[in-house]
Amino acid sequence: MFDCILIANRGEIACRVMETARAMGVRTVAVYSDADTDAKHVAMADNAVHIGGSAPSESYLKGDVIIQAALDTGAQGIHPGYGFLSENPNFVEAVEKAGLTFIGPSASAIRAMGLKDAAKQVMEEAGVPVVLGYHGKDQDDGLLRKEAEKVGYPVLIKAVAGGGGKGMRLVEKDAEFQAALDSARSEAQTAFGNPDVLIEKFVTKPRHIEVQVFGDGTRAVHLFERDCSLQRRHQKVIEEAPAPGMTKEMRDAMGAAAVRAAEAIGYAGAGTVEFIVDGEGGLSTDGFFFMEMNTRLQVEHPVTEAITGVDLVEWQLRVASGEALPATQDDLHIRGHAFEARLYAEDVPKGFLPATGTLTHLAFASQTRADSGVRAGDTISPFYDPMIAKVVVHGPNRDVALSRLRASLQATEVAGTVTNLAFLGALASHEGFGQGDVDTGLIARDIDALTAPPLVEPRHFVLAAMAALDLMEPGPQAGFVLWRPLRRQVTLGRDGEPQLLKVRVISPDLQLWQVGELEIEATRLAGRWTVGGQLAPNVVQNKGVITVFDSYGIAFDLLDPLAQASGAAGDGNVIEAPMPGLVRAIDASVGQSVAKGDRLAVLEAMKMEHALLAARDGVVAEVLATPGDQVEAGAALVRLEAEAEDAA
Repeated sequence: MFDCILIANRGEIACRVMETARAMGVRTVAVYSDADTDAKHVAMADNAVHIGGSAPSESYLKGDVIIQAALDTGAQGIHPGYGFLSENPNFVEAVEKAGLTFIGPSASAIRAMGLKDAAKQVMEEAGVPVVLGYHGKDQDDGLLRKEAEKVGYPVLIKAVAGGGGKGMRLVEKDAEFQAALDSARSEAQTAFGNPDVLIEKFVTKPRHIEVQVFGDGTRAVHLFERDCSLQRRHQKVIEEAPAPGMTKEMRDAMGAAAVRAAEAIGYAGAGTVEFIVDGEGGLSTDGFFFMEMNTRLQVEHPVTEAITGVDLVEWQLRVASGEALPATQDDLHIRGHAFEARLYAEDVPKGFLPATGTLTHLAFASQTRADSGVRAGDTISPFYDPMIAKVVVHGPNRDVALSRLRASLQATEVAGTVTNLAFLGALASHEGFGQGDVDTGLIARDIDALTAPPLVEPRHFVLAAMAALDLMEPGPQAGFVLWRPLRRQVTLGRDGEPQLLKVRVISPDLQLWQVGELEIEATRLAGRWTVGGQLAPNVVQNKGVITVFDSYGIAFDLLDPLAQASGAAGDGNVIEAPMPGLVRAIDASVGQSVAKGDRLAVLEAMKMEHALLAARDGVVAEVLATPGDQVEAGAALVRLEAEAEDAA
């Protein structure tokens, strides 16, 4: 067994690996960028090495620097986590050349599965069913278009080196093909340095079911399946294990196919074989098709650990240190059901736009596994994936596990940045999902209901106002001024609208609030406030923002009633960067007439490309940025000429 390992990653997965290593008595070395100087994974490690600038290309993708850090600190092996260098065969070879152990599969296995087109050929030869499509080397536009027609619309264009939905576009008719192809190639080039794509038939009611495999280079076992069908823009949101509706025959067939896939390439370590499953009419043994193999530990591995009792990171360390597989297939059994929800800093109403910000408060429910790489006080950086945590629950069956997921999400508290927490809660309460009727199109079909804003009640305003006026814990004399009830008022903002609240503090345990025409009573008994007849949730305040932890968190601004508007909202004609990022493309030119919805610019941020569209018809007056510019949130990129009424 290793004495010391280096984790060539950051955030949640680095912390996750360190927890198991520590439990096994293995010392850990962290690496960190400028942006991660004070990060949680740095604090957790036994040793830490600074490796460069904030951008991944300046730090976490610098394999030579990471290898040297391992040599300098006495590490014997390198665990890659996921993302960054985890599926880079050149890095694996460099690690081994330096006399270190790569805690993962061989370079040849990674290469065999690294490109989707080549992987499908290998799988066909191994007898694993593959989906109908084109995965040839010829990347001529016209040929690809003809192949799409031959397969039949709808089709998926997918980056051959892709993952996480990057470089993937759904095309439903021929007229959309070229624009989708150009966009997929651009994003693939940015994300993977390879613009090549393949064409696949799109299954109309697809389910994404993957099988966890583990090998020792000669033989492999599977640790059953995970259903990852709840996706938005081809990115997973909630995963579960086992898959709902799975039969023994289907599980055996998929598991056997996954093991054949792993053994065909001499796979060592943890990996995942992903299948697209035709969910129309239920699951059948002839309705699943190989999609890709991820030659690393998956983000969603905790649900597999929950239902099998296996620590996959422990298995990784043991096999990489020379041990045989820790279990046979007959040793592995499913125990209960598990869910994982991915909690992100993202603005759901703005199309799930990744967000930044400092976490002023972060708390999770007890009896919940929360894998997180951040703490209260940490900043969500624009340089990396905006994940806050993976919320994981387990139960004896699916109904109990789902009830625990709902309760866990309701009890999760985040302040300081916008999140997708309410969206996750809506998904967990979705009737179809509750019944196990899932497919990859569920979120898109019900997006309006799933992203509906929370119902903000007068009692929520009162709770925020109590915090603003420091009346949550009034002293014994706080209720009176010269023997009269204390009267105070405060103005709060919500969605840009001010609300004046007035209060009469009758006693330390009784307050009467005026919200518009309503009078709301706040009473305290045994140290717990009841407002408007309902027990009060937790409330936190930081720098003028007050968060009431009801309906997954409702934020209010503490307003200065004397402050005057200063034109900060702009003239409404400027297309701004919604977050810090790199200007990838500018599609507008001065004097150009544009229509509402036309793409004017492309911003690359948090490993994704974001198209910025014209909000109205108009004429371009100024282009204020050029491709390659690094811009801050709110930076003006394109300005339209003022409309006639504006000019007047």
